[in-house]
Amino acid sequence: MTTVGRRALLTAGAAVTLAGCTSGGNDGPRKPDAAERAARAEAALRARSANTSRDLLLRYDAVISGHPALAARLAPLRASVAAHVKALGEGGTARAPGSSASDSPSGAPSPSHSLAFIRVPGDPEAALKTLASAVRATADTHAAALLTAPPEYARLLASVAASVAAHAYLLTAPTEGGRG
Repeated sequence: MTTVGRRALLTAGAAVTLAGCTSGGNDGPRKPDAAERAARAEAALRARSANTSRDLLLRYDAVISGHPALAARLAPLRASVAAHVKALGEGGTARAPGSSASDSPSGAPSPSHSLAFIRVPGDPEAALKTLASAVRATADTHAAALLTAPPEYARLLASVAASVAAHAYLLTAPTEGGRG
């Protein structure tokens, strides 16, 4: 009788153990912890910031394409924005949710990022004013992103926003030949 009692106890214990292993293990997908959520948010912010600067880079390209005489004046500013694209996209710990490798900040522009969709005024001065407006909007977007950026990335965004804001001034300032 003692043997049957032990077997019954072992069988009952095994059933409880198995039930414990299977009942709570499939409650659905594991929820990300705070560090994972922060890494995802930073990756998404990096992707958005790099895309914002990539859009501005394409605007510079469109103006240069439409007004080749402005190329020398715009080349240093364009080079600065290209550096911003690279810097803003580097160092992410994860890709933005739903993005692919081709959407990454260091990857090639997506089909939605195309010169074909950018209208450039026929007058060079109007083209510069339109570009300056886009530059200001980019600076504002980067400045607004500071509110949700982690400290190290916020410093980078602040620097980029200040640099881009200076571009707006340089685009609207009279040229040396125009001063009298």
